[in-house]
Amino acid sequence: MEEENNPSLQSPLLQNSEKSSEFCGESTQNGFSRTEIVAEVKKQLWLAGPLISVSLLQNCLQMISVMFVGHLGELALASASMATSFAGVTGFSLLLGMGSALDTLCGQAYGAKQYHMLGIQMQRAMFVLLLVSVPLALIWAYTGNILMVLGQDPEISMGAGLYARWMIPSIFAYGLLQCLVKFLQTQSIVFPMMISSGITALLHILVCWILVFKSGLGNKGAALANSISYWINVLLLVLYVQISPACKKSWTGLSKEALHDVLNFVRLAIPSAVMVCLEFWSFEMLVLLSGLLPNPKLQTSVLSISLNTCSMAFMIPFGLGGAISTRVSNELGAGRPQAARLAVRVVLCMAIIVGLVVGSTMILVRGIWGSAYSNEEEVVKYVAQMMPLLATSNFMDGIQCVLSGNSRGCGWQKLGAFVNLGAYYIVGIPSAVLLAFVLHVGGKGLWMGIICGLSVQVLMLLSITLSTNWTQEAKNAKDRVYRSSIPIDIQSSS
Repeated sequence: MEEENNPSLQSPLLQNSEKSSEFCGESTQNGFSRTEIVAEVKKQLWLAGPLISVSLLQNCLQMISVMFVGHLGELALASASMATSFAGVTGFSLLLGMGSALDTLCGQAYGAKQYHMLGIQMQRAMFVLLLVSVPLALIWAYTGNILMVLGQDPEISMGAGLYARWMIPSIFAYGLLQCLVKFLQTQSIVFPMMISSGITALLHILVCWILVFKSGLGNKGAALANSISYWINVLLLVLYVQISPACKKSWTGLSKEALHDVLNFVRLAIPSAVMVCLEFWSFEMLVLLSGLLPNPKLQTSVLSISLNTCSMAFMIPFGLGGAISTRVSNELGAGRPQAARLAVRVVLCMAIIVGLVVGSTMILVRGIWGSAYSNEEEVVKYVAQMMPLLATSNFMDGIQCVLSGNSRGCGWQKLGAFVNLGAYYIVGIPSAVLLAFVLHVGGKGLWMGIICGLSVQVLMLLSITLSTNWTQEAKNAKDRVYRSSIPIDIQSSS
């Protein structure tokens, strides 16, 4: 009834089958044409390229800080590394996951041409993430005590606690940053994000040098540099959103409407966070489990190198995952289910090609890769043995990443959370423990267990994707967009 009375809701999101086939011509029955496939590839590469750069640049901030701290001594380095890992597990991964709800909400609203809703959803997400950041900040304030309770070295724990306390301002900036990134990404505005991230990374090097070496703050200066740099990135993006003509329709200023319908955002944000955190935490558990193996120093060193290697390689499929979540959410919001189906097919092919190329490269450099991290011959040889396993896991991880991106675009976060729970905690981690500790395969066994979990995750997500009714998903997207926008439109018209 509201749709009939409100002109702003009369744009046809779902064309009939004849109109929706215009995107594909005759392709709805006979397959997609080469022109359509090439056009889709170009769109995804245009999105994925900058998103890969943004991910690398944003993730390198903490790495740069730890590198500066490494020149202050072993204790400072160990403390900063432990604090960074603790912050990732207890804070950053949670905010990243909750912010991923905007992949669905903003992406589908943009496709449906309900542009004003993007600004509303972003403000709503900012409000929720800032609230969530308060208890997370309290956890960070007691990092040292928590680590000691968990049995970590007291001296390292206290150093990590001090580092984490000086990083507390960064958690609020990080939450806001995720909201801004999703707001722009779902509109395919990616190059400004790449530029702002590049400027921030360059300034971060200067800020670290001043605060670590010149101010006398030492490792506290590195933690403070993280906070300053995240806030710089936030301010740059806020400035862009305020003055850019590209955001004129989607950003109409602060609105009290953002405080309405918060629960609907939370209902999607919580499974989004669970979906991300379950996977993130499972890889962190590998390093913890490696410390329980015989020769723990060797095992932990090699597992840390392996995790760092996979994290770098993961940035490529992560960019593809961001691109496909945008493409799918936009097309479903616009009522073009066949276009969304084509986007998924294209990104799967691209993920397979990237996985084969990166995996082959890993195998080719396996003999020398370890020497980039260590001069110990034992470590270099062990890393060489691990590289084929890393290549396999990277291939599987790339496929699951784009399938997870599709899940976010469709709004399947709750389903994705259950998939990740089963894949990693019913199959992956138990398999890792069995292979490493019962069958005595060692660190390789831990990684083989994760590959088992990744395989289950890929098979389940692929089965869900192949059985998707894309027309129904477009209808669901329409309902989601209208459900969010109707109260605002009614109020504004009254």
